[in-house]
Amino acid sequence: MRLPSTGFLLLALLLTLTTALPGTARAAEAVKLAYVEWSSSIASAHIVQATLQEKLGYRVELQRVEADEMWQAVADGRVDAMLSAWLPTTHERYLARFKDQLVDLGPNLEGAKIGLVVPDVSVGRQTGGLAKRARPYIKAESISDLAEYANKFRRRIVGIDPAAGVMMKAREALRIYDLEGYRLIDGSEVSMTAELSNAIRRQKWVVVTGWTPHWMFARWNLKFLEDPKNVFGGPEAIHTMVRPGLEEAMPEVYQFLDRFSWTPEEASQYMIWNQADHGMYPYEKAQRWLRMNPERVEGWLE
Repeated sequence: MRLPSTGFLLLALLLTLTTALPGTARAAEAVKLAYVEWSSSIASAHIVQATLQEKLGYRVELQRVEADEMWQAVADGRVDAMLSAWLPTTHERYLARFKDQLVDLGPNLEGAKIGLVVPDVSVGRQTGGLAKRARPYIKAESISDLAEYANKFRRRIVGIDPAAGVMMKAREALRIYDLEGYRLIDGSEVSMTAELSNAIRRQKWVVVTGWTPHWMFARWNLKFLEDPKNVFGGPEAIHTMVRPGLEEAMPEVYQFLDRFSWTPEEASQYMIWNQADHGMYPYEKAQRWLRMNPERVEGWLE
């Protein structure tokens, strides 16, 4: 009887060891996450990506899409999950359309809010002679006031990508508040915050579509305009949605996503770090966040 050659034995041993290495099977099949180019969505997607890769050994692919495509991709099973479903108001239309085609794991962040936002900044000194805060240069307090100050605002509301839920609500607000002549300007979060920054620097009147958590509230004094007709709804929660069958296909990933949650303050910490580098190193900022918040991360991995 001939013994196997040395080369054959080495190959068999190598295949056995490779199969047995922890995380090898995990890395073979990528976890696919969809996100939108919003600060909050970038934050949750990269934190989850970093945790799955650094702590659990999975390979994660991020797919940047528009809001409607994000919902569609999870419903179709083209991606495994998304972490940016704003409910009950912002994405109510998408939920009504896709609710039977995906699995809602519940909120991963509570205390979110959307609406129309203006600078809350005074001209010149921020306090007067009696150390009282000086009156902001923008006098509008409510969405109803936009009609009165239409010329000051140049009849413009500066928005983001047209498929975003806050944009749908802004279009509804134009109709319900009878803001005849106003235009909702499509763009992106980057173009919106750039115009907001320029207006604050020049002390010009501007109203934008806004939401929290967002780094711009840490950088500037801003306020939501009151919404007496409740177009933008009350407090929001950001939910995690996964494709049907993920629990059976990737039980460890499913369990982690089911546990993943954080606070607006924790999300803002990441967003401020990421914005400081103009969003150039989101994964490195996620790794830093994991190092700075070990107890929170351990809670997700129990």
